[in-house]
Amino acid sequence: MTVPSKILLVVAFALAVAGCAGQNTHDLLNKTTITVPAADIAATHKIFVATTRQKATKEPRQVFDGDRSPTTSFASVEVTVPKIHQLGAIERVKGSANSNPAKDFTATGVTFYEGAPQFAKAVGADIAMRGDRVLFSWASSGKTTGYIYDKESANAARDDLEATLRMLAKSRAKSIDIIAHSMGTWVTMEALRQLAITGDRELGGKLGYVILASPDIDVDVFKKQMIRYGKPDKPFAVLLSGDDRALRLSTLISGDKPRVGDYGDAADLASYGVSVVDLTKTKGGDRLNHAKFADNPFLVQLLGDRLRAPAGLASEETAPAQLDNLGQGLGKAVGSVAEIVITTPFKVLTIATGG
Repeated sequence: MTVPSKILLVVAFALAVAGCAGQNTHDLLNKTTITVPAADIAATHKIFVATTRQKATKEPRQVFDGDRSPTTSFASVEVTVPKIHQLGAIERVKGSANSNPAKDFTATGVTFYEGAPQFAKAVGADIAMRGDRVLFSWASSGKTTGYIYDKESANAARDDLEATLRMLAKSRAKSIDIIAHSMGTWVTMEALRQLAITGDRELGGKLGYVILASPDIDVDVFKKQMIRYGKPDKPFAVLLSGDDRALRLSTLISGDKPRVGDYGDAADLASYGVSVVDLTKTKGGDRLNHAKFADNPFLVQLLGDRLRAPAGLASEETAPAQLDNLGQGLGKAVGSVAEIVITTPFKVLTIATGG
């Protein structure tokens, strides 16, 4: 994934490695160092981390565990990408097994920062050379039965994400793009709502694109959040799927209230100023269909193009040729599926991909 210079990509996930409760987890650091030829490594990336998790003490190789911390901790992780990497895939091992850098994404080292000023200085120095990735992660039990704990942990992390975004807005970054998944969309929307209440919803003009993937948010709550935030000046995109089994469970736990991530009325959501991308007919790589955005090159394509696909549908004046190019690009990105449907406040686009 190529990130343009001086662009910050903020990722809001519950789990740095697992992605969401119920996924296969993996210790961040290897027990032993595995050395492979440099030719087997495609790239090395630095990922900055802001987290409300406690530092791991029982299993140090986890680096941060699932318990809550009253303060935000800061770190950076060096990650290597294997030469065999396929677009849209995350090659990794399970559990406590060692990662092989020639075959798997591998964390080769972790740097801890004493506090926000030192972290901000490190991000600023790095972004002067390239775009940066910042992972915001909060405490999570990492299992389905811990849903309520995770939700309360997300509530507790709202101020921390808001403070992190404000800190990053003071850096040299020209734009801050946000992608959030599942319950991470709740934390993101709450932080953005709080920014709007203070009159700084655009982070001083630096807020860029916002992608909400598989949002685990009550539909009525999301509408209220969007009303308080106001219709976005820049594209908000909601990625949903009608066959998301994880959100069906969330709906059941939440008193049979529909979630945004599997909501059947895209036009209703679009009326609040967001673009809705329906991935129901795409194939998911996990049995819950809750991480289609990560299992499919579609989202990778969006990020690699600086999230421009939703922007292509963000106004009434979009040229027909631009729509055709967008459709062809998304068709190639999603692969062999029947179609995807994008609904915006202005139009509906169905993209047939011949699957």
